[in-house]
Amino acid sequence: MALRRLIPVLLFLSAHASPAHALDYRTLAEAAPVYDAPSAKSKPLFVVLAGTPVELVVSLEGWSKVRDSHGDLVWIEKKHLAEKRNVIVRADRAQVRAAAEDKAALVFEAERDVVLELLEAAPGGWAKVKHRDGQSGFLKAPQVWGL
Repeated sequence: MALRRLIPVLLFLSAHASPAHALDYRTLAEAAPVYDAPSAKSKPLFVVLAGTPVELVVSLEGWSKVRDSHGDLVWIEKKHLAEKRNVIVRADRAQVRAAAEDKAALVFEAERDVVLELLEAAPGGWAKVKHRDGQSGFLKAPQVWGL
């Protein structure tokens, strides 16, 4: 009988628990090869461009398993990863606005796969970003990957 009373409590706690850790993103400091295993002797798969954001999945001594914006999991040497945060546009056209509100003036639009520097996460599901040409503004977080 006590177990029957405990089950709703456990269900409530599991539904409202915080994740063990938040997603951890990095940016490639330089173009670098990625591999199918954590060793330079393993099979190189392709080269990832400098500035590309990746999600850190596993970290070992000298190596990191990362996920790219397409969901591919690969290994890369840690020395190629930077703390700097970039995001990549996933929408067909992301609208970057002067303020974190829908009716704010449009500063510029960025097409799919454009990489933007993440300046800060803003309240209400917005992110402040900067284009490499210097323009900056706010866009809705669902328009990009890497937050």
